[in-house]
Amino acid sequence: MAPMSAGVLLYRRRGAEVEVLLVHPGGPFWRNKDAGSWQIPKGLIEPGEEASAAARREVEEELGIRLTGELHRLGQLRQAGGKSVEAFALEQQVDIDAVESNLFEMEWPPRSGRMQLFPEIDEARWFALSSASPSMLISQRPLLDWLADYLRNDDSSASPLER
Repeated sequence: MAPMSAGVLLYRRRGAEVEVLLVHPGGPFWRNKDAGSWQIPKGLIEPGEEASAAARREVEEELGIRLTGELHRLGQLRQAGGKSVEAFALEQQVDIDAVESNLFEMEWPPRSGRMQLFPEIDEARWFALSSASPSMLISQRPLLDWLADYLRNDDSSASPLER
């Protein structure tokens, strides 16, 4: 079975515009990549863990912030590498200058025997929902449409979307 991850598409309203918070992965592979590399904060769901709990945990680890409020399920998608991602939406203001990512260790350069630490994300940025698609990882782009659908149909008495 393919690995399963969970993450959150954070958004905020700025006047009539909706903005989404996307993160740029850290590490040498992503260093010089921009267009098509931004994504939602996400990570693996631990055995026995609920997807929503994993999504909250991953955002806290990757951004160094605690989420407040109810997560709304957007749906599940399969990324190009085969990993499935359960995605949620949450409206929350985040100060991107205060973001502090956790670190991961990997051998770099390859086959050098040298282990180095890298931030899991090296930048967080707000993007206009209407123009975020070219910046986002291709396999996660449907999340933008799902969020737009959710916001169009938002009713506080409605249950989270099922997809």
